[in-house]
Amino acid sequence: MTADSAQSLARLAAERVDHRFKGLPPDADGLTVAELAGQRRNLFTGGFATPVLALSAERLEHNLKLMETYAARHGLAFAPHGKTSMAPQLFQRQIEHGAWGITLAVPHQVRVARAFGTRRVFLANELVDAAALRWIAAELEADPDFELVCYVDSVRGVELMDAALRDAGATRPVDVVVELAAGEGARTGVRTETACAAVADAVAGTRTLRLVGVAGYEGEVPKADTERVTAWLRRLVALAADFDKAGRFAGLGEIVVSAGGSAWFDAVAEVFAEIPELSLPVLKLLRSGAYVSHDDGHYRKLTPFNRVPEEGALEPAFRLWTQVVSRPSAEQAFVNAGKRDAAYDLDLPFAQVIRRDGAERPATGVSVTALSDQHAWLATTPEADLEVGDWVGLGLSHPCTSFDKWQLIPVAEADGTVVDYVRTFF
Repeated sequence: MTADSAQSLARLAAERVDHRFKGLPPDADGLTVAELAGQRRNLFTGGFATPVLALSAERLEHNLKLMETYAARHGLAFAPHGKTSMAPQLFQRQIEHGAWGITLAVPHQVRVARAFGTRRVFLANELVDAAALRWIAAELEADPDFELVCYVDSVRGVELMDAALRDAGATRPVDVVVELAAGEGARTGVRTETACAAVADAVAGTRTLRLVGVAGYEGEVPKADTERVTAWLRRLVALAADFDKAGRFAGLGEIVVSAGGSAWFDAVAEVFAEIPELSLPVLKLLRSGAYVSHDDGHYRKLTPFNRVPEEGALEPAFRLWTQVVSRPSAEQAFVNAGKRDAAYDLDLPFAQVIRRDGAERPATGVSVTALSDQHAWLATTPEADLEVGDWVGLGLSHPCTSFDKWQLIPVAEADGTVVDYVRTFF
């Protein structure tokens, strides 16, 4: 960790706890985050108010270690996608666990990362905003150690970047990778290899941009399955080889080839292992981000570790603690957390456990059927033992829309002891 990073993270610990932060103990107002963490309060008996989202300390550490080991085993550099958490404390832990840098999606996210000392950023998006490019040019000028790579996918985009950077008086070129689209009808990216070459030619015609590789996102492959994803990844590798053969990477120290969300990183590892020897070393950059907390729905079903169980397993680290506030019938109950608190874009929350009088048991016969703004609707079968006042722990899906609803998230050990608080910036 650099001195600047340490100082920035220390400022987070010095922030005062108050009404901005949901679920924290009301009697903690005025304490710093560090002071509150030092008290090691218990999530269930230490004055926390429901609803409150918590991260498992043990599962968080397990997931960080697992992906560090996975990337190293497969010879991959790792730039986890920071948009998942937007938590600089987690960025730092990911870097401490071997990450090459942090992937981000929009300029604001890059500003957050830079404010906390992140040295390497992979911007997995096109960037044509002149104000953002002026800021990036200034960052590159001010810090020789700052490295940024971003996508390009059109001649027009290259022209806009070049104009903005020339107007800004940029002295360091911005490193770019040509984004190969995942197919017709997919998201961003160049659709054909011929068009990729035209974009690369446009980059070569500027002094403000430098082509350093190729990239894309296999999660956008239409009707994605192993065969289709693998075929697209081989197109990406072939594009890198063609560009190299044409001399497009002359003068670089390495060639960047990047892909990899959280659903197909096993296919990325397999295909990237096949990359032929090129004229320069290849930085095989994986960008999976959801692993850090994993989830109890979408990614539990889609994780590549289901296909390669011998390589380990991620563990869901989130739990949203709610309280039963109404039990109007034997078939229905309501807890005090809804769309403002829980992810719901991919799956509804999952009722997992019930706490009463300090004892925890499975939420047998309880399921979430709908969310209002501030309530979850629970269906209860005859075997459900549920009373007003009970705490109900909910599993969530998916990570990106769980983190963004909470500014300060307790990190709790298995017995409920809160050992840290994670600050998010959305």
